[in-house]
Amino acid sequence: MSGPDPTSLLSLRDWRALGEETDVRSELQEGVRIVTPRPAKRHIRAVHRLWNALEGAAGEDYEVLGEIDIVIDAHTPATVRVPDLVVCAATAPDNLDAAHVLLAVEVISPGTRRIDRVMKRSEYADAGIAYYWIVDLDGPRLTEFTLTDGQYTGHEHIGEFTTTVPFAFEVDLRLLTR
Repeated sequence: MSGPDPTSLLSLRDWRALGEETDVRSELQEGVRIVTPRPAKRHIRAVHRLWNALEGAAGEDYEVLGEIDIVIDAHTPATVRVPDLVVCAATAPDNLDAAHVLLAVEVISPGTRRIDRVMKRSEYADAGIAYYWIVDLDGPRLTEFTLTDGQYTGHEHIGEFTTTVPFAFEVDLRLLTR
C-alpha cells in the first residue's frame, strides 16, 4: 500500500488514506503526523471511568465517544486531534469535525501536559468547541473551560465536580484514580 509523500505536509485526504492504527496513537498537527505511545493503565482507567459517568448522565440526545478523530482544520496543512473523550449530539455524523463537538476532554499524561494545556486549548478554542475539560490525575483535578468571545475561561475543581453544561453531570474526581 502506498501512502502520502513523507516529505510533504499532509492533507485531510492523505491523513484518512493512512487508515487505522492500533499500535500507536497519532494526530495531525498542521500537516505533520505526531505519534505518541498508547496511554498507561492509570490513564486508561481514568478515561474509562469518566466515560461511564458521562454516558450515564448524557441521555438519549448526546453521545460520548473515546479516541475519535476530530477535524480541527480541514485546509491543507490539516489538523486532526484525538481527544480522550468527546460529547456530541447523538445525530452527529460518523466523521466529526470541531463543529459537531460540544465537549472535548483530555486526561493529561506525562508527555502531553504542554500539548493539552497550551496547543489543544488554543486549537479547540479557535475551532469553536464550546467546552474543554483537562483532567490532571495528580490531584486529581479538573479544569473546566468555557468558550466566551473566542477565548476559554476556566475554573479548577478538586474533589467533587458538578456542571450543567453540556448537560447535568457530577463526578467525584477521586474515583478516577482509585
